Amino acid sequence: MAKSKIYPDARAALAGIVDDGMTIAVGGFGLCGIPEALIVALRDSGKKELTVASNNAGVDGYGLGLLLETRQIRKMISSYVGENREFERQYLSGTLEIEFCPQGTLAERMRAGGAGIPGFYTRTGVGTAVAEGKDHREFDGHTYILERGLRADVALVKAWKGDACGNLIYRKTARNFNPMAATCGRVTVAEVEQLVETGELDPDQVHTPGIFVQRIVHNAAAEKHIEKRTIRNA
Repeated sequence: MAKSKIYPDARAALAGIVDDGMTIAVGGFGLCGIPEALIVALRDSGKKELTVASNNAGVDGYGLGLLLETRQIRKMISSYVGENREFERQYLSGTLEIEFCPQGTLAERMRAGGAGIPGFYTRTGVGTAVAEGKDHREFDGHTYILERGLRADVALVKAWKGDACGNLIYRKTARNFNPMAATCGRVTVAEVEQLVETGELDPDQVHTPGIFVQRIVHNAAAEKHIEKRTIRNA
């Protein structure tokens, strides 16, 4: 009989699969589509010296910002980190390493890693600091740089719906980096808002097939935080 992928809570879902010095891929964009409960469980695990690949580093007091506060992250592989003062303090003091990666390149690095592609060439970043030390090639009269596919020891993702086999559906912009992060983890843990029985999801609507997901945790009480609230006068 196959072992169930469903775990009772986020802490149990991470038990035995995270360790010091690991590379962790985390889905989300700002505070949209981030695996809130899994990030808290990772913080509570006390694991340190982590390399985290994620579009951004959360904000002060929320998302990956929680792991920065506890100094569990050694290095970030990110596109945008401008919303976190703690990140700024640690980076400027030399205690946090950053590998800047353009958003599209980061997404493709995760996708390539999950597809077993060790590297690809892109024009993005040519002539900038991003290209330093990377192989340059010319194709059709344009210069491209080599980017490596990204494989993570563990990937943490957030989905709107999931079934017992790990098939996932993301909702609107919360899809963002989650599908790519899900494929690049050697072990992928999915936090889902709605957990349904296998067979209830329309196969044509599934964004991440269950073969990529090893563990699932149901978090129906996920909070919806707004990174920047913009309002207008009535």
